[in-house]
Amino acid sequence: MEKVYLCLGGNIGDTRNYLQNAVAMIGRRIGRIVSKSAVYQSEPWGFNAEQMFLNQVVVAETELEPHAVLELCLQIEAELGRTRSGNGYEPRTIDIDIVFFGQQIISQPDLQVPHPLMHRRNFVLRPLCDVAADFVHPVFGLTVRQLAAVCDDKAVVRK
Repeated sequence: MEKVYLCLGGNIGDTRNYLQNAVAMIGRRIGRIVSKSAVYQSEPWGFNAEQMFLNQVVVAETELEPHAVLELCLQIEAELGRTRSGNGYEPRTIDIDIVFFGQQIISQPDLQVPHPLMHRRNFVLRPLCDVAADFVHPVFGLTVRQLAAVCDDKAVVRK
């Protein structure tokens, strides 16, 4: 069993319901949910949008390989109405990112773990601190709490 740390977020439609459904689907398809953060409201990151985002981090224990988890995350997103235009960051019903997969380091075109931008995003770090503040980033050698303390993202993120 490996712990997978997933960041969920969205800003279209009934986002709280999308988060709840995604968590339930993760629990059924990926692995037992062992922890989940509070839900946070955050400003869009990397683009302008009228609607604020809701974000949450979920930790699941899984027997699946990383690429299988990625495929299931994409499948869950699609089932919950996520569409991708290919134009970069945009509003969405739900987004599920793999932040950490145990201490694994994966660098492939379709999957990078740890998530390569997680340390620059308060909307990931704040909820991640709820469930894994002392988890040590396998590349940077710093805890999530330490990464949050030095993050220069000034976007508003609140419970």
